[in-house]
Amino acid sequence: MSRRGPGRAGPVRSARLALALALSLSLGAGAARAAPGEPAPAALRAITFEEAVSLARSRSVGSLLAAEEIRRVDGLLVQARSGSLPVLGASASYTRLDGARTAGGAQVVPEEQRSGSLQASLVLSPSRWYQWSHARDALDATRAGALDAERAAALTAGRAYLTVVAQRRVIEVSRRSVDATRAHFDFARTRREAGVGNLLDELRAEQQLAAATAQLEVARAGLARAQEALGQAAGADAPLDAQAEPALATPPEEAAEAATSRRADVRAAGARAQAAARVAGDAGADWLPALLGSGAAYRQDWSTATTPDHGWQVQAILSLPIFEGGLRAGQARERRALEAEATAQLEGLLRQARSEVRSAWASLQHAELALRESRRAADRAGQALTLVAEAYRAGSTNSLDVTDAEQRARDAETAGAVAEDAVRQARLDLLAATGQFP
Repeated sequence: MSRRGPGRAGPVRSARLALALALSLSLGAGAARAAPGEPAPAALRAITFEEAVSLARSRSVGSLLAAEEIRRVDGLLVQARSGSLPVLGASASYTRLDGARTAGGAQVVPEEQRSGSLQASLVLSPSRWYQWSHARDALDATRAGALDAERAAALTAGRAYLTVVAQRRVIEVSRRSVDATRAHFDFARTRREAGVGNLLDELRAEQQLAAATAQLEVARAGLARAQEALGQAAGADAPLDAQAEPALATPPEEAAEAATSRRADVRAAGARAQAAARVAGDAGADWLPALLGSGAAYRQDWSTATTPDHGWQVQAILSLPIFEGGLRAGQARERRALEAEATAQLEGLLRQARSEVRSAWASLQHAELALRESRRAADRAGQALTLVAEAYRAGSTNSLDVTDAEQRARDAETAGAVAEDAVRQARLDLLAATGQFP
């Protein structure tokens, strides 16, 4: 025994020291090293949180559609305005007959006839004036709706960005767990090869290494999905990476009162309700008379006793609608219903906004408490793993205790990463609920 002892104690002692050092480093705050043989990450374009939000507001599908909707409604405004503006037109004609027309030896109609005229008309109708005003209100409401679409796109991009940050944190935790379990496995294998360990301890350590590696791969897959989602939200045809964790400040509590006036969706709903109210209130204009004024000047290269070769004329027509089968009454009923619908939508959105503010405040408070406890749990699990590793090195415990401590430490750190993401998401939701994002 005196001859075999020193030969085995040397490598075993070195392996134990290596295990203790690896476990200590794996629980530290430094960056974890990559596992041997893991694939190199693809180089992606990294953007800041502000860039992601800006790209989403300008390049997302929702924002582009909203911009085109503004152009469409602006075209409708031009169409509605045209009915209240003067109309000017010109015409010219040339006629050739097979011969001049005569009566009693005198030419009545020449063989060639040329004529030209200029016409102008204007309709003075209160109904058309109100239609012009209503089209302008519709354009204002559409512009407010475009801001709401940008808000939704920015919120989607912001959440996708925070998901990328969270997945990177999970990968960092998983890598440290892989490093720790690999050191444990190497130590258990070294002990068995030296004749002081057993196959059961090695298999347990290898099982933990496989589980930690699988968790790392799952985290990498989640990161790839999050990067693709960020690219889609930012309107890019490629995945994007998060450059750094954003600094999301917690808004003051008094900002909750401003949520009903600062949020883009609330402003859009208010603009739609106001436009519907004006349309319903101006329904009486359909019963007012309309005045049509027209004038024309002409010139032709022949004249008769009743038609000179040039002249002009003006005409004024006053029309008053009396009965048209109930058209205007039906239109007024429809407009009142649309006003009631827009008002109900606005009231419902205001209730929802206030509810989202209260919910966001409560979620943030509970998320911050959960984060504090998760960090404490991760710290205690790390200390327990260190104590178990030291006891295992001294021979006072077995490999099963180390395996259990590694599992608990990995779960606690993963839960801490999830809690950190919950706090970031809750702050973003609170900023959005109070109208301070984007």
